Amino acid sequence: MAEIDRMLEANEDWAQRFPGSKPVAPARKVAVVACMDSRMPLFGLLGLDVGDAHVIRNAGGVITEDVIRSLTISQHLLGTREIVLVHHTECGLQSTDDVTFADVVEQATGRRPPWAARAFTDVDSDVRESMRLIQESPYLLSREVRGTVYDVGTGRLREVA
Repeated sequence: MAEIDRMLEANEDWAQRFPGSKPVAPARKVAVVACMDSRMPLFGLLGLDVGDAHVIRNAGGVITEDVIRSLTISQHLLGTREIVLVHHTECGLQSTDDVTFADVVEQATGRRPPWAARAFTDVDSDVRESMRLIQESPYLLSREVRGTVYDVGTGRLREVA
C-alpha cells in the first residue's frame, strides 16, 4: 500500500473524531516558523491544539521571502502578534553547504537552483540570524519573536538568547 493511501485511511479515522471547524484566526495569536523535520511534532511539543497557531515550515525553518509573506498575511489579515522559531539539533542543512548542495542538484537534474539552500553549521547562530531578519522586516506589524532549538534526542526545547 502506498503511503498516501495510508494517509487517506488515517483521515477517515480523523474525520470520525473531528471536533468541528475553528475560527480562521489563530486563537493564541501566534505564528510558528519551524523546520520541516519529521522528528518535530510541533503541536505536541508546543502544547498546541487545532486552531491555536499558524505553522509555517520549510527546510531549516529559515526566514525566506515566502516566510515573510506568510507572516505578513498572518499578522495583517488574521491577527497574530507573536512569532516563535523552532530550529533543531542534527538538522540536515548542517550536513552540506550552499555550493555543494547546488552542485548535487545540478549534477542530478542539469539545472542549478536559483535559490540558496541556506545551509548552516551553528544552529544557535542560525536562530539569531532568523530573529534578525524578522526584526528587520518592514512588513510586519509586530516583530515580537523568540527563537528556540528543539533537541531531537531528548524532546526538550531551549530558548536562544
